[in-house]
Amino acid sequence: MLDLTAVTPIVDFFVITTASSSRQMRAVAEAVGHSLKGAGAKRIGKEGVDSSLWILLDYGDIVLHVFSPEARTQYDLEHLWADAPRIDWKSQLRNDE
Repeated sequence: MLDLTAVTPIVDFFVITTASSSRQMRAVAEAVGHSLKGAGAKRIGKEGVDSSLWILLDYGDIVLHVFSPEARTQYDLEHLWADAPRIDWKSQLRNDE
């Protein structure tokens, strides 16, 4: 997860993940979509749902990227947005428990 708040006014956070198959990519995107909808978030954009490389769900302040391993390496968003601090979401979960 990248915190883009100090880097760009366009979006606050990128959530970037990798799935091992197009079926898994769709399942991840669908699960996140259901979860955010349940929390009251409104999706404003969706790209690549039929793709086997990259699915993007845009919720305005948060953008989810679900990549195939090859596409994640190719697009390398972590390097492209290297100025953005990374958020250790695993430690956040442990702190919330």
